[in-house]
Amino acid sequence: MPAPYPDKQRQARSTLEHLFANPSNVRVIHYSCEAFDNQERSPRVTSIAVRRLDTGQTESFSIHAVAEERELAFAQIDTHYNNLEKEMLERFYRYAGTTVDAAYLHWNMRDANYGFTALAHRLKVLQGDPGEIPEAQRHDLARMLQDMYGNEYIENPKLQTLAEKNGISMLDFLAGAQEPERFKEKDYVALHRSTLRKVDMIADIAERAYRKTLKTNASWWVQRGGALGAVVGWAMENPRIAFSVGFIGLLATLMSLLLCLHR
Repeated sequence: MPAPYPDKQRQARSTLEHLFANPSNVRVIHYSCEAFDNQERSPRVTSIAVRRLDTGQTESFSIHAVAEERELAFAQIDTHYNNLEKEMLERFYRYAGTTVDAAYLHWNMRDANYGFTALAHRLKVLQGDPGEIPEAQRHDLARMLQDMYGNEYIENPKLQTLAEKNGISMLDFLAGAQEPERFKEKDYVALHRSTLRKVDMIADIAERAYRKTLKTNASWWVQRGGALGAVVGWAMENPRIAFSVGFIGLLATLMSLLLCLHR
């Protein structure tokens, strides 16, 4: 298994440590939508969940909740979908506007197909005005874990496999292939519950990675950058070893200086 690049590994760990140093300012985000194979329009969004990293308190925005507040029956959601989706997205962006400095921790929300750009695009399509979530405030946990543990640290689908390997609850979880089917069935409640579960899973995985207790397929050596990196990392994680190595290095330097002076 190839080791991660040391520079990327250090940067990923540093980013994760920075996020957990101020967890009250971090929001874990995930959303569900219809299948990506519709050629006529971008995927419609069904629900968004945003979880505080420190308390676990979660704000959610969903099609069926907006419909219920409008006293629309579930059977009427499809007829009013555009208006309901627009209101849901506007509520999400109003929420985001109250936490303009927040960092968003996500899983693969990177592009116009699925990501922050996709959410903004959907609201623009619906004649709404999305707020701005700066790219510098978006942190992709999926990419960070790859940088920390190497490209082959876990089998696909990675989020699901990581949860299973680490004994993380998957109650109400829907795999990626299941969500489009539930959308076709108009099972918006199941999609919403799955989204809520996924933000909990992402937060749990992030905390285990931060505490260095996350179970992956990456070996101890690989996690520390390969053979040399493992030895150095192990020495630095053990103060007595690090002190001994440093002391021996200091003695070697002094001996070299003394030899030079006596020549």
